Amino acid sequence: MKDRHGPMPLLRLAYSTQFLIAVIAIFVIWSQVGGQGHLDLVPWPVKLGLGLAAAYGVVRTTVASVSGERAWNGQAVRWLGLTLALLAACGYASYYAHLNLEETDEEDPQQDTTVSRLHAGTRVGSPVSAQLISRKS
Repeated sequence: MKDRHGPMPLLRLAYSTQFLIAVIAIFVIWSQVGGQGHLDLVPWPVKLGLGLAAAYGVVRTTVASVSGERAWNGQAVRWLGLTLALLAACGYASYYAHLNLEETDEEDPQQDTTVSRLHAGTRVGSPVSAQLISRKS
């Protein structure tokens, strides 16, 4: 009969815990680096997909590192590269939201509609133009 209390259940527990911590860390870092306002503009399926995929990549990097003879083996480096690519995609999603999804509260400023008219034969600064100005007020 097999012993059920070997290292495998402890590793599963450790990897599950690492995944949950990685999810929290990724979203905190994403909001701090990309800005919470821009992260709020990213659609939630994109945030969920990228965040969970990056956390999964972190765990798979650890699994590959633990399972090999050396910590930095080929699989660990591949998973690390994929994780870094997913984190870059998180940054690009925030950048896209910043450029295209940001709502501006500014309305078009009211344009100055002052119309000035110069009468023929009247020079600016002459007494006649001063009389025209005084008639308006």
